[in-house]
Order: sequence, then structure tokens, then C-alpha cells
Amino acid sequence: MKFAEIRGQQEIKHHLQNAISQGKVSHAYIISGEKEAGKMMLAEAFAATLLCENHGEDACGECHSCKQALGHNHPDIRYVTHEKAAISVEDIRQQINNDVVIKPYASDYKIYIVDEAEKMNKQAQNALLKTIEEPPEYAIIMLLTTNAAGFLQTILSRCVTLELNAVDKETIIKELMENYRIPDYQAEICGAFAQGNLGKAIKLASSEGFNEMKNQMVGMLRRIETMDLFEISQTMKEMEEYKPQIQEYLDLMNIWFRDVLLYKSTGESKKMIFREEIMIIKKQAQSASFSGMEKIFKGIATAKRRIAANGNYNLAVELLLLTVKENIG
Repeated sequence: MKFAEIRGQQEIKHHLQNAISQGKVSHAYIISGEKEAGKMMLAEAFAATLLCENHGEDACGECHSCKQALGHNHPDIRYVTHEKAAISVEDIRQQINNDVVIKPYASDYKIYIVDEAEKMNKQAQNALLKTIEEPPEYAIIMLLTTNAAGFLQTILSRCVTLELNAVDKETIIKELMENYRIPDYQAEICGAFAQGNLGKAIKLASSEGFNEMKNQMVGMLRRIETMDLFEISQTMKEMEEYKPQIQEYLDLMNIWFRDVLLYKSTGESKKMIFREEIMIIKKQAQSASFSGMEKIFKGIATAKRRIAANGNYNLAVELLLLTVKENIG
């Protein structure tokens, strides 16, 4: 992995490349961000560049060290793993503390990448702290996490913390279309849905399950204003298939009704995500009131909150569908 291959995150890339070029590399980093947002890519680009035989500000991708890094078999890049739900004190002792005393095999640095580092329990963090406080000059520890606030203050104070930023939608769409050959319509939906998370957008774009869920939702919203109670009950049964992804399903509904509100407010379709559904969206925009739209958005937010709190799933979905039906026609 090279820095040049990573879309977005310019500030973090600049910080890490400057540290390399100026010889001011820290012994410990925390890279914090959402799941699939690119934490591992940044860590691997940093490691590959540090160990690259050409000693530039980015990995060359061609030398023996870079090829080993790309193949995940470089002897001086260590991935800390765990088999249980938590990263235990034994995991840290065996894979970092006992190993770090051994000098690098082929490089100036020895790099430890700890993914899901928020899973370290308190004992594991305290064990790691001893190494972070007095590391060998060649050791670099990278903690990748979705929740840096869960670390002990003593860990936080001894690490350089880098927070990932959201990648702008246009960059995500361009990446999906150019490098993954995703059609523009699908790329826009995935780009909007991912909310700045490029890795999530890539995963969604290649997911048949996501496309099926989107198509089911669109089909349901096309006909919801004419549904009777029996049809609503049948729709709820169809939605049961997407229960594990219900939060994503509701996020898609939010995007749909943002399009409805956008068209109602401006009469334009250029910035809509579901542009291919312009006829039904135009019809819903004309029939719904602004207060009705507000009730729909509140209904979606309420359903998300109830389901997240382990409330009655069927009741939450039924109330939402009834709210949409009452306010869209």
C-alpha cells in the first residue's frame, strides 16, 4: 500500500510523510476512525514507506521490502491478533512485549499494528504501557481503533493521535466509478449512504445484498401511499429479511425522502440521489406537505432509536410505515 493510492485523509498522510522526511517518527500512534474508513490502509502505507529501500516519502512498491509489505509477509511488520472477544494481557505480552526486545531482521524499524485496539482490556493496556513508556529506538506501535476514548489516559498521553476525516462524496463517487467500474447511479447512492466512509462505500457497491435491499425499499416506497393494512403487514414480512441491516435500510429511506424534500423545495433533480425515480419522487413531493415531511423524518429517527434500544421491532416498523403512508399521500 502506498500513500498515493489512498483517497482523502490528506492531513493524516501529510503528517505521517512529514514525520518520515524530517526524521521525527513517534514510537506510538493512535489512528482513530469508523470501521472500514481506511485506518489499516494508512498504517500499512506508513509501515511500507518507513521500510522502503528507496527511503522516500512514499513506498516505491517495487523493492523487495515493499513487495514483502504488500504480501503481508514482511518480518519487521507485525500484526497483533487475538482469538477471543477481547485483546488480553497475554496477547500483548506474547506478541509485543516479548517480541520487541528482538531487533529488526532487515530494516531500521520494527512496526506493530494493533487492529481493533479498543478491544484491549485494562490489564492489556497497562502491559502495553510499559513498552510505550520505554520502547527500543526501532519500535513503532500503531493502535487502530473506532473509539480512542476507551484508552487509558496514560496511553493517550504517550501516543500521537490521528483522527480520520470524512471523505467528500465526490471523491468517493470518482473512486467507485474509475477504479471499481461502478455505474454512476449506483456510485452516487453508495457515496451518499456511506457518509464519508470510503471503505464502506466500496463494500456496499460490490454487495449484492445491499442492492437487493435498496431495490426492495424503492419498490415499497413506490406503492406505499396506496397500501391497505394487509399490504403493510405483508411489507413488514418482506422487511424481516433485512432485520440485521435495518439501520442501513432506514438510512436509505432517509436519503429517499431527502430527495423528495429537495425536489419539493427547489423543483430540481440534479442533486438528487435517486434521480432514476424522478417521476414517483416528483409525485410524492407534490402531494406531501412540509409538515408531513417533517413527521416522516421524525418517524424514521424514532424507529432507528427504538430498534437500537432493543424495542419492539415489529411495532417500530409498523408505526413508521403508517406514518409514511399518512403523510406522503
